Amino acid sequence: MGQQEDSKAGPLTRFLVDDHRRLDALLQSAAADPITIDQAAYEQFRAGLLKHIGMEEKILLPALQRLRNGAPFPHAVRLRLDHGALAALLMPTPTPVILATIRTILSAHNRLEEGPDGLYEASDQIASAEADSLIAHLGAAPEVTVAPHSDNPAVLKTLRATLGRAGYHLSDDEAVGETTIGVSNQEVPT
Repeated sequence: MGQQEDSKAGPLTRFLVDDHRRLDALLQSAAADPITIDQAAYEQFRAGLLKHIGMEEKILLPALQRLRNGAPFPHAVRLRLDHGALAALLMPTPTPVILATIRTILSAHNRLEEGPDGLYEASDQIASAEADSLIAHLGAAPEVTVAPHSDNPAVLKTLRATLGRAGYHLSDDEAVGETTIGVSNQEVPT
């Protein structure tokens, strides 16, 4: 979002896009070295992304649905599938492949939120009278308690299933002995 677009954006869009930019900077910092992940930056990113997802899932999407007389936002299913995939990717110990996959998902996901007719613009348009109240509620969202990373088989099975539901896949490269994650071309509801 450019500076000219920022000046035209509504207050909810500005608030949430600012958080996206903060999270993007943390992810970039965590992955600055292609071999070693900056764990401190990653843990801040991880907690921040989980909080951001919670703000959208528990506050913004329900408020938007209420203001649309019970009709969900058209891309709510797609956004929720992405949220699930992102949360699942945050469970295991981070690897460069996991960080790259998070970036891939966020790239498309953020366009659905920030873009024209996206979640944030729709929220600004529909909730204009409640924007200040919603921003206060979003700003007061509690920090998320983050569990330790887990690489056990049950977590990896859940990760594979969650990514699959969202249109992504996880495959084992037995020759290298590493897990690789990619994006599939299957259609997913929007």
